[in-house]
Amino acid sequence: MSSRADVCVVACAEAFRGDGEILAAGIGGAVTVLGARLARLTFEPELLTNDGVCLLTGDVPGLGQAPEVVEGWLPFRDHLWLVLNGRRHVMLGASQIDPYGNTNISCIGDWARPKTQLLGVRGAPGNTRCDPTSYWIPRHSPRVFVPRVDMVSGLGTDRGAFDLRRVVTNLAVLDFRTPDRSMRLASVHPGVTVDDVVAATGFDLVIDSDVPVTREPDPEELRVLDRLDPARTRDREVAA
Repeated sequence: MSSRADVCVVACAEAFRGDGEILAAGIGGAVTVLGARLARLTFEPELLTNDGVCLLTGDVPGLGQAPEVVEGWLPFRDHLWLVLNGRRHVMLGASQIDPYGNTNISCIGDWARPKTQLLGVRGAPGNTRCDPTSYWIPRHSPRVFVPRVDMVSGLGTDRGAFDLRRVVTNLAVLDFRTPDRSMRLASVHPGVTVDDVVAATGFDLVIDSDVPVTREPDPEELRVLDRLDPARTRDREVAA
């Protein structure tokens, strides 16, 4: 039987479907790393995955393990070339996200005198302007899904995002497949209702008349996941 975390990993993996030979970078937590590696080991074998530093992994190791087979060396200058040329799909985290996918990882409150200082914009502007980008939010709440972010770190669809794919949370999958490219409820995870998602979102979502349920992993995907994450780190990352 699959857990909520298993469903979230598969939903993250689905973000990379159809990408082909580009670098799949999951940097929003264990669930995103597992999603990229699961996609490569199942339905998207041409993906490039790395060890989180500078090695392209050939054997796709489990979490916390070094690769035994190295496909290539990816120094930072080459990594930046991939980013600037749209050859990386990154799955990021966000402290705030608005209806158009603008995200904030910089500060809470007025940027001139913030109540809380966060990471800074980091690579979010370049990632969102140049590359396919998705997000993983482990705790779906109105504090994260806000009408307006306090500072724009990552660009949304209304500010020139290159290709904003999907947002996966502990409750649902969301995308931007609407006429004005605002956020739509694409699916709810097993055991979650549309009302649950609405209550946890601080703005109005686009909701179709029939919202499907996020698919669960098949037996082969569960087998791969158990090899990649035998300690089930993924369960500790996903809010109930």
